[in-house]
Amino acid sequence: MVGFHQNLRAKTLACALLTSCLVATLSATSLAEDTYLQEQQTKKSTTPEALPLDKNQKEAKRLFQAVSKLLSQTAQERSKAHKLPSESDFLVPPLWRETKEERMKDIQDLLDAALDVITDVPLVAMQNRLDQSRSAINTLEDQITQLREKRLSAPDDALLPGILNDTVTSIDEEIQDLEKRIAANRDAIEKAKDEIHLALKQSGLTVTRDQLDLLLGSVVGGDMIKMVAAYQASHQIDQRLADLMTQSGGEIKTSRRYFAMHAALFAMLLHAQNHIIEKIDTVYMRRMGQILSDIRKARADTRRLLRGRNRDDQKRVLNANLKAQAFSERVALFYRDYLNTQRAQMIRARAQTRRDLRIADNTYSTVEASFQLRALIDDAKASFEAMQMLEAPGFDQVFKNEELRREFENLTEKLVPPSS
Repeated sequence: MVGFHQNLRAKTLACALLTSCLVATLSATSLAEDTYLQEQQTKKSTTPEALPLDKNQKEAKRLFQAVSKLLSQTAQERSKAHKLPSESDFLVPPLWRETKEERMKDIQDLLDAALDVITDVPLVAMQNRLDQSRSAINTLEDQITQLREKRLSAPDDALLPGILNDTVTSIDEEIQDLEKRIAANRDAIEKAKDEIHLALKQSGLTVTRDQLDLLLGSVVGGDMIKMVAAYQASHQIDQRLADLMTQSGGEIKTSRRYFAMHAALFAMLLHAQNHIIEKIDTVYMRRMGQILSDIRKARADTRRLLRGRNRDDQKRVLNANLKAQAFSERVALFYRDYLNTQRAQMIRARAQTRRDLRIADNTYSTVEASFQLRALIDDAKASFEAMQMLEAPGFDQVFKNEELRREFENLTEKLVPPSS
């Protein structure tokens, strides 16, 4: 199975409003950021070749302003959690004393809020538009099916056709209108794919259009696109932290606060990776197992029927059913392998993130010189750029064969939980 490997250069986080008691504590961070930006702008304006902030710099500024307070709060909560006793330290769970596990639940809520905000970016918006168009097509196709059934008993003529009463002609016109809307949504899907393809390329990820179709057509496509956005954001945010640490002039208290926020980035990425792995394990793989079980039961039943006395036309139908079931199983097994590939690459990324987080936490608790903190942030750039390797099986023929494509998309719909 051939994977496609490219650096995604980025990581995750987002912002949420903090309680008023934290505003005073965190205002120094925002002030330092504003001061830094003003200084940079002043330097640029004094040179003849000065240019305005480019698109990437503006995005980095926006991201940092969005997440700096949340990062700082998460860092404080993680620091407090490390000092709390663990539930395993007690024979009986304590009633009046907070444990590390209880505090970690609050931290998880912060990280969830961070992910929600940090992934509210153009790349994810493109994915959402694509999903909305697909959903609209499914709805429109259902409406066409209902109209065709209604057409069977519709009269050829009636009073005010299409207004008071439906006729064959009015129903045909309505079906044509729905088909035009389906075509428009399909065009929107292709446009969204083109935009996503370009955005991924600009992020450093080069994929073929067939590979992109495979990714976006799968049940994990949305999750993977969000991870791309999360890595991009984290990479940019971490650079801002490194710059601010330099601007602090070596003041250890300020530097340590920025470094704690740097560690919080890894905590958020680890949280996001755990979420995707858990979803694959507990939702998609379980549902895929049930789908394969249903296919095999149907095939066993078909074979039992074939052993009985059947007319020639019945034999033809049952043999056709066996071929269809074998085809469905083949696509389902491919889909399962695809999910396993995505899970495996996410586990590798998680192992690196977990190690980076442990090193950051260990350094934060022992280091005494701010230049050592800055050096570790600089070293972490390699992790941000190489941590995530987006992989997909090289079954490009899936989306070159219309029958395989339809079966793949049908499986995607079955794998999505009803509440999604």
